[in-house]
Amino acid sequence: MALVQTLLAFALVIGVLVVIHELGHYLVARWCGVKVLRFSVGMGKVIWSRRFGPDRTEWALSAIPLGGYVKMLDARDDEIGDIPPEDAPREFTRQSVWKRMAIVAAGPLANFLLAIAILAGLYVYGMPEPAARVSVAAGSVAESAGLRTGDRITAVNGLAVQSWGELRWELLEAAMQERPARLDLQRTDGRGGYLLSQSVLALQTLASADLDTRMFERLGLDLARPPALLGEVMAGGPAAEAGLRQGDLVLEVDGQPVADGAEFIERMQAAAGRTLTVAGVRDGARFQVNVTPRAERVGDRTVGRIRAQVDLSSTLVMVDAPPGEALMRATRKTWDTSVMTVTMLGKMLIGEASLKNITGPITIADYAGQTARVGWISFLSFMAFISISLGVMNLLPIPVLDGGHLLYYALELFSGRPLPENISALAQRAGLGLLVVLMAVAMFNDIARLIG
Repeated sequence: MALVQTLLAFALVIGVLVVIHELGHYLVARWCGVKVLRFSVGMGKVIWSRRFGPDRTEWALSAIPLGGYVKMLDARDDEIGDIPPEDAPREFTRQSVWKRMAIVAAGPLANFLLAIAILAGLYVYGMPEPAARVSVAAGSVAESAGLRTGDRITAVNGLAVQSWGELRWELLEAAMQERPARLDLQRTDGRGGYLLSQSVLALQTLASADLDTRMFERLGLDLARPPALLGEVMAGGPAAEAGLRQGDLVLEVDGQPVADGAEFIERMQAAAGRTLTVAGVRDGARFQVNVTPRAERVGDRTVGRIRAQVDLSSTLVMVDAPPGEALMRATRKTWDTSVMTVTMLGKMLIGEASLKNITGPITIADYAGQTARVGWISFLSFMAFISISLGVMNLLPIPVLDGGHLLYYALELFSGRPLPENISALAQRAGLGLLVVLMAVAMFNDIARLIG
């Protein structure tokens, strides 16, 4: 069932992004007066098609379900043959260089606009995300910088952050720009209140090999697990008999600090039949009680239970904004993501970042399935970021991609004449070879991740 869901989620993501991308080309081509012969979702042999509109444009599904294309009336296409005189003004190469550039750029632009629309809609609706509260590993870079488990980060280099996702993004951006991260944070004072503090992470000292998916592990930073906050306390259980109540925040067991709810549960389970001193905060005041976990058999082992619930889900914050601000935030996020993607590609090109960051369809399918199982908000967020990546990749100045064609037209604009066909053909072959190499690297990384 999970595999089917993953495949369906992957097909939906790729299908939507390809259709939007090609619609960008199609709509601007029509607007520029170019005749469109075929709009295909998929590559290779056409397996289904219908013709619509005054131009009898063929709308098709093709055999290979990766990618798509818009086939325009183009004198360079040997399959088209002689062009009727009445259609000659609508032939692609007869258009001005500005029109051709607009048609080519419209595909990536459509992907960026889709991402902005999705993100803006999610900001208006509101996205529940884990709060920017951190867990800090002992002896780590983060601990050396003064961070402590349970700290809630409120700003990075002066930019406010609410969620764990925003915190990760700002830290990664600072690391890519090789600058330190100045953190504003809140820290519990042990009495139910908070202290304001600051810390500086020296991200500029990270090695180039550290700028990958394990960067936060190397820093010793992770999403903090929720504190030991008691939920329902069951009548007649050890917790109720000891005087523990719903809403109690447990801070210590036998004089030793409790980092989070998971640690509190582990301490109770390991102390079956033994009396423990539990201290914490209730309604802003300190409390202390003695509780004896009741011994219970779970499978082949005995564990201690106090019959009180502890919420282990992450503390969530609602990240939302009114429509105007949501549109601005979505546009900024799309721009920042695009710039970071280009920066990362540049660092990989000069050897300052690992090629392991290149991912392919297997990883995309895996993430599509995972986000679909989490919920539609996560799935749409994933689709938006893949749409941005698709837009950026298509704008790279690699022959056979949209960016390569834009490079040709830019050279034509400055030289006053088209690129010679022999040079264009050679560049196309070189570009195709480069794409094959990139796909091979991506597939290798996908398989390595799958095996790992």
